[in-house]
Parts: sequence; C-alpha cells; structure tokens
Amino acid sequence: MLEASPETKVTDSAVFRGSNQSGLRDHNERLVLSLIQRFGPKPGVEIARLIGLSSQTVSVILRDLETEGLIKRGTPQRGRVGKPSIPMMLDPSGAFSIGLKIGRRSADFVLIDLVGETRLHHTVTYRFPKPDTLLTFVNEGIERCAQLLPAGSFKRIAGIGVAKPFEIWNWYETIGAPIAEMEAWRAFDFEGIISRTTGLPVYIENDATAACRAENTSGRGREFRDFAYFFIGAFVGGGVVLNHSIFEGFHGNAGAFGSLPSIDNQSGAEQLIDAASLYLLESRLTESGLDSTRMWESPHDWSQFETHVDLWIEQAADHLARAAMTACSVVDFQAIIIDGAFPETVRKRLVERVRALIACLDTRGLVVPRIEEGLVGRNARALGAASAPIFAQYLINTNGRLTSV
Repeated sequence: MLEASPETKVTDSAVFRGSNQSGLRDHNERLVLSLIQRFGPKPGVEIARLIGLSSQTVSVILRDLETEGLIKRGTPQRGRVGKPSIPMMLDPSGAFSIGLKIGRRSADFVLIDLVGETRLHHTVTYRFPKPDTLLTFVNEGIERCAQLLPAGSFKRIAGIGVAKPFEIWNWYETIGAPIAEMEAWRAFDFEGIISRTTGLPVYIENDATAACRAENTSGRGREFRDFAYFFIGAFVGGGVVLNHSIFEGFHGNAGAFGSLPSIDNQSGAEQLIDAASLYLLESRLTESGLDSTRMWESPHDWSQFETHVDLWIEQAADHLARAAMTACSVVDFQAIIIDGAFPETVRKRLVERVRALIACLDTRGLVVPRIEEGLVGRNARALGAASAPIFAQYLINTNGRLTSV
C-alpha cells in the first residue's frame, strides 16, 4: 500500500517544508498529500507543524483536497482536553492509476487506487515481447478497467505508467528472439500510440527504477533514508533512493547496476547482468531438458528446479555481494535491498548468501550496509509503474523528474 500506518514516525522532516505564498498552492497541496501518503493519517494541526505552514493555510488546503475527493476524514481522536482531533487520510477512490510492466518473458497490467491497493491485475507470458502483442494486451486491460470501476470513476485515472527494459531491442540474442522482431521496438512510438489510443497521459521509465519506487513506497522504503536496490528479473537491474526519494539521474538511468563490471574467470562474465540474471537459470534448465517456461508461469514455486536454483544462487550471490560493495564505494548507502521475480524462499536464500559472502570481502574504507530482502516481490515493476502517474500529478519526489509541472 502507498499509505503508511498511523504510528509511523516522521523523520527528515526538512524534506516536507512548505511556503505560505499563495502562488505555490499547487506545490503545497502536493506537499500535504505526500506527507499523508508517506506517514499516514494526521490532523491538520500536526500537518501544519510538520511542513511549516500556518494552520489557516493547511485548513484551506485540506478543505480543497476533501472537496476534490482526494482525502477524507478519519475517526475523531479525543485527547485529554479540548475538541477531538480529526485525522485526514487519503481517499482510496480519489484517484486511480494504471501500470504496465513489459518484461522479456511476460507483461503485467495493474490498476491501483490512490493508496496503492491493487484493483485489477492481468498477466500474459510470451517467448519474447512484440509491440502489437503488447498493444492488444493494453487495450484489453483498459476495457477491464472500464467494466470494473464505478460510473464516473474512469475519469479519475491519472495515467498509465510503463516500465520497460532500457533499450529492449539490444537483448535479442540473450533471450533468443529474432533480431528483426526486437528491432521493431527501436522506432516504435509506444508512448504516443498508447496515449492516443486511451486518451491518458503516459509515463515511461526503466523497469528496475519502477520496481525501486514500489519498494520505496510500499516496502522497506520507510525504514531506510538511502538505499541501493537490486531487482533480479530475466535481467538484473536496480535503482537508487536518496533522502527517501527515487534518484533517477540525468538520463533517467541511475542504478543501472546490471552494467557494473563483474568479471569472473569461471563464468567469463563482463557485467553483472551476465552473472546474476534469471536468464542464466532459464538457459540451464533448457539445456537440461526441463521446461523453463514454468519459471514464469509458476513464479511462486520453483521446488522442481531446486538443484539448478542452488547453483544459480551460489553464482549470483557472489557477484551481487561484490556489486553491493562497489555501489557503496560511490554512495554511503544505509542498506542494500534485494528483490526479484522469484519465490520468497529463493529471495531469502539469496540474501542470506550475499550477507555471508560480504563478510568475507575486503571492505577497508567502507561502511558495510545492511543487506535486506525486498517486500514487494515479482509485481514490483508493474506496481512501481502504476505509481508514476500518481506521483506526477499529486505527490512530490524530491530527487525525481516525474513531479515537474
């Protein structure tokens, strides 16, 4: 969920600072919504104190947001003296958003509400992604949204977030796709076509960055101010969170950890992507005569592949451990969070092995970060993509580009 529990403590409150100038009302509205989204329901007086606005200014903002249907009143909380305070919370039906994850082996379509609850989830698997296949998939999803949402609510969809691999056309050889089919992605105006077809704004970003946003808003993000995030799908990727916000970088490609040098005499790998990605496990299963499609069709149970999974974990953990410490030599991360498109049991074993291997590395001059499991899991890319339009229209990401107006 995007919404925090009421007992969550506000930290680094300097991030949430407002202005009483009337010309910044849109910014202040985003500020109020962002504070409620991250730290849970709060009364107006406390909101005003935390973001440095006058009580009168906050009262006006809350009244406007309530009128727009973005927030609603919670149960009055009676204190020792005075009137009971009324916490204001996000209204789940105040806005909706669509997320589309385009993977090398599967695609996911999700519809979430303003607090991040999934209202619709649809998946398709394939040998490799084709533009026409994905457009049909999107149109089917839009029709399902129209049928699911109450009358008048479709107009509250903030947009469509699309999470796709960076330069998807470059991976034809690795995933065994015809080069001509993958080259079609290079000139395909996916953003423009979806926008014209649906009438909704479209936000496209790297799939691993989207997954990182999901973890930051719905997973371990409230525990750590700064962390590096590794998401292991068909290919490994990542993201960076600084001061509780996604850092996208100048080209939107920050946290491209799959490109970290990771040379190994045995595997011959030149980048982390060739040493810790799931396509390697997939290839081993195929070479052993096993049906590798079960990896993507049964993402919660890989017990039938246990021997091969064990070998993959050993290799991947070795390279991830060194990649984690390389990342920490650039930014003093508080934590390294690892997640992926695999069963929770696999994630747990992988993280435990990375912890053990880091303890054996030469870490002179570095502060060893906490190595933690992610919580969102295989749907992180789609959920992160779905949150992009909500951030763009309603919230503030202090390090990001999505909220610029």
